[in-house]
Amino acid sequence: MDMTAVLLQQVLLWGLLPLWLLAGFGDWLCHRAYRIEHDAGTRESLLHWLMLLEMGPALAAALLLEVTAAVLVLLFVLCLAHELTTWWDLSYAASRRRIPPVEQWVHALQLSLPWAGLVSLALIHHGQTLALLGDGVPDWSLRPKQHPLPMAYLWGVAAGGVLLAAVPFAEETLRCRHAAAVRHAQRLRLREVARGGR
Repeated sequence: MDMTAVLLQQVLLWGLLPLWLLAGFGDWLCHRAYRIEHDAGTRESLLHWLMLLEMGPALAAALLLEVTAAVLVLLFVLCLAHELTTWWDLSYAASRRRIPPVEQWVHALQLSLPWAGLVSLALIHHGQTLALLGDGVPDWSLRPKQHPLPMAYLWGVAAGGVLLAAVPFAEETLRCRHAAAVRHAQRLRLREVARGGR
């Protein structure tokens, strides 16, 4: 790996990836501050889980697998799926609540950083990128990295993912479901009161 590729890899590992995890946490903070459980609710929260389920395997593939043509295509498909789900999520949320500028800025980070990561990997592994474009033979295998990343780094990313994404969004889903249950109970009480007044 030449010096430019090494530098790009360090920017990915110590810059883009931590920033992306922090953007996810920032998104949760916005949802909590703006109390989405009272408008967009559980459905928006479930869409957030769908986006996590799209990006989780992408992150695992980038960190654990040798970056071959197959991995680059897989990452592209998952980034595209994430983009489409984000569009679905924002279309749904915007019809039910206000999305303030700070949340829009966080969304911009969440949308752009996966693509920046994919482009960086495509540049680092330019031989496989060129092969995908017809200049060479693509490697369609999925195999562990020949030179794995340090275990401490991988555990750090896993812990960051759990603490900054999985746990906060689990809390969000529970909060949304609880608010929905309270609203449902209130509607039932109002119906009973209305029936009693007849």
